[in-house]
Amino acid sequence: MIGSLMMCVSAVILLAGMLAGIVMGIKQDFALAPAHAHLNLIGGVLLFLVGLYYRLIPAAGSSALAKVQGWLHMIGAIAFPVGVAIVILKGEALVAIPIVGSLIVVAAMALFTLIVFRTAYA
Repeated sequence: MIGSLMMCVSAVILLAGMLAGIVMGIKQDFALAPAHAHLNLIGGVLLFLVGLYYRLIPAAGSSALAKVQGWLHMIGAIAFPVGVAIVILKGEALVAIPIVGSLIVVAAMALFTLIVFRTAYA
């Protein structure tokens, strides 16, 4: 089920984000804080909550649209913060990476919104 996969992936992403935060704190170098924040919030928290919705509302999580939404969210939740980190480290020439990642996340959220409206009162 896509909800369970999303929750597992979110736990791994959140662990990675927290470890990145600890490393930043140890080094006292917070240049990657924007990437760290997006990794934790979009990849950890939001991905988990969407997966939890799919687990709580089985009709929502069993649809083909939910599978597309879940995979888009997982891909975007990694691509967006990694892209932000790349831009911070390598420069603005690579700005297309976080832009594409953010658009993937927005598309996933739009699909999730549609799924919620279809299933919230089912």
